[in-house]
Amino acid sequence: MEAILFDVDETLLTEKPLMMLFLPQVYEEISRRLQIRKEEARAKFLEEILSRRNTYEWHDWNFFFRLFNLDLRYEELLIAYPHKIHVFPDVKPTLEWLKSEGYKLGVVTSGPTYQKLKLRIAKLDNYFDVIVTREDVNTIKPDPKIFIYALEKLKVEPKEAIMIGDSLQQDVYGAKNVGMIAVWINRNNEKGYNFADYEIRTLHELRKILGGLK
Repeated sequence: MEAILFDVDETLLTEKPLMMLFLPQVYEEISRRLQIRKEEARAKFLEEILSRRNTYEWHDWNFFFRLFNLDLRYEELLIAYPHKIHVFPDVKPTLEWLKSEGYKLGVVTSGPTYQKLKLRIAKLDNYFDVIVTREDVNTIKPDPKIFIYALEKLKVEPKEAIMIGDSLQQDVYGAKNVGMIAVWINRNNEKGYNFADYEIRTLHELRKILGGLK
């Protein structure tokens, strides 16, 4: 194996603490503007998100802020509350080890350009040789184009690369579809479908996988 590619959210880090901070503000503002109860505002906002699940727009908080005419920018929230982006404890030791072993490292995310800012705030960006967002190819996972673009940037063939992510539909299916090895990181012990080449609970398990592929 030459290259290891990663998803961002719920793979390398979680933005849930930040969401818990701004979503109540979102519901309150929608409630005020539309003159409805906060519970109704919450339902309206979440309905819009769920109705667009796995679409291009679904991956962008700013799209939903604009949809409700909210004076919010996700980039500004990231800068204002950097401590609300939590990097999983297994991430930096794993990336350090992979670097020391000579692997090329990349990120493939369906999120917009602010994913790069998120990685910079989390002090993860310097580990990666390439970071590909949806804007680089105007598409999202599992479209083969986004994976192929990253592999071309790294000058690596699909069969020499591994994709690691938390989404069976986007990360695992998308990677397998282009001939990569797909690793499903199942941090929450969800029920799986034996679809991934490997299933792991923590990134520390990568050492064993990579040892077996040599």
